[in-house]
Amino acid sequence: MNRRDILTSGLAAGTAAAVGAPRSAAAATARKAPTIRAKDGTRLFHRDWGEGRPVVFAASWALSGEMWAYQVAHLSERGFRCIAFDRRGHGRSDVPGRGYDMDTLADDLAAVIDTLGLKDAILVGHSMGGAEVIRYLGRHGTARVAKVALVAAVAPYVIQTPDNPFGAPMAFHEATLRQYAADFPKWATDNQAAFFTPETSPAMKAWLTDQLLATPVPVAVAAFRALIGKDLRPDLPRIDRPTLIVHGDRDASAPLAATGQRLAAGVPGARLEVYAGAPHGLFVTHMDRLNADLETFFRA
Repeated sequence: MNRRDILTSGLAAGTAAAVGAPRSAAAATARKAPTIRAKDGTRLFHRDWGEGRPVVFAASWALSGEMWAYQVAHLSERGFRCIAFDRRGHGRSDVPGRGYDMDTLADDLAAVIDTLGLKDAILVGHSMGGAEVIRYLGRHGTARVAKVALVAAVAPYVIQTPDNPFGAPMAFHEATLRQYAADFPKWATDNQAAFFTPETSPAMKAWLTDQLLATPVPVAVAAFRALIGKDLRPDLPRIDRPTLIVHGDRDASAPLAATGQRLAAGVPGARLEVYAGAPHGLFVTHMDRLNADLETFFRA
């Protein structure tokens, strides 16, 4: 059994006693089956722990829903139903050769929410997952959503244009894509330090890096192209639910000035929490603070 199986087995065992009878036959079927069907038939793997108000977690670029293990472990024991799914091409979901555009990915999130019959859900997205949450809200509306948490989200638009001085030049992004295509493991190793803090354990770094490298390179490239290519600024005013934005001031992947601060300015009534010294991987490097802040926000 590898590290991933040990962790997820432990989470499942630790929360099994909290799982009661689902509210409907459809929900019961969905909770028993590990996969959800997207509109094009792609099977999306998900895990569903706990009871209470539903919280749907959207994962970072090139990571699976397992990245949320420590948030799920905390929140599922405190009265929340935690649903973490694997984006198409990631983790245990199908790996189709198409569908890695932001609209399709937002529709996949909608399939998770609709299939499970969720209402008054809280959506939490990290990095690319934050962008998918924003696109879902802009494309499908907020009828099923109660609150939104955007954690180190790579949004609203990261390409530099005449009307977006906060983005990086396209040449910079293309150079990054060439690194993925040439030697993805080297890129992951070279950028590991910036994602974590010096205090992060080697085991934690290895656990997340293994997830990253399990994502097929063509999927990683296609997903990254989708992420940087979609301008989400028009979606921000449509978010009419309480929104918490959490961002680190040492985020090298999504610099605060280009992402978190722009989101706070664009989402009506959003609250920005800046973590001093936090990198992009703050969901593990600052997990205690993040878990507490999420729980407080969910209960407010």
